[in-house]
Amino acid sequence: MSFDERARTWDDDPIKTERAAAFAKTITEQVHPKPEMSALEFGAGTGLLSYQLKEAFSTIVLVDSSEGMIDVLKEKIAKEHLSHFFPLNVDLLETSPDIGPFDAIYTLMTMHHIDSLPDILQVFHRLLKPGGKLCIGDLVKEDGSFHGSGFTGHKGFDKDKLSGLLEEHGMNPVHYEIFYELERKRDGHSQKFPLFSLIAEKAG
Repeated sequence: MSFDERARTWDDDPIKTERAAAFAKTITEQVHPKPEMSALEFGAGTGLLSYQLKEAFSTIVLVDSSEGMIDVLKEKIAKEHLSHFFPLNVDLLETSPDIGPFDAIYTLMTMHHIDSLPDILQVFHRLLKPGGKLCIGDLVKEDGSFHGSGFTGHKGFDKDKLSGLLEEHGMNPVHYEIFYELERKRDGHSQKFPLFSLIAEKAG
């Protein structure tokens, strides 16, 4: 089932809101948002994470390559009159919209779907202000059980390897923690998957 097809029921799962709230707490504690700061959410989906941060930034651009997700997000924004939310249906690896630079970029459970990490990190570096923070929330390296067979993305991330990649692209890791634990049940078995937050700062 594609993200477009899942968009209408995406917000029905309370776990998605719960994990977004947990990551938002980490972002707030590490970025220390101020009223004049701007942010970009990459892989925004229906905006669950940015909704947790709607009071934290003066401007939030929400980017997603799924038209279905952005359509749902637009409806939510219109309903709640969030004039500082700007949804964009675009693939940042293929298009360079006239946006930024941003004080913060945050992304939750999206990076493991991105084939070329160096390419997207180059985009993030370009879109961040000097001293700006990149906040990644994603799966700790796992054995592939999270998505199951047929998934072609990354099976989570190793802290040291991802940190090294960030450093190669001009962003210095400043914080790492496990902020949430997801539980998946499959074939009668339950397995827990920790989620990490890795915060990196663009060199000034």
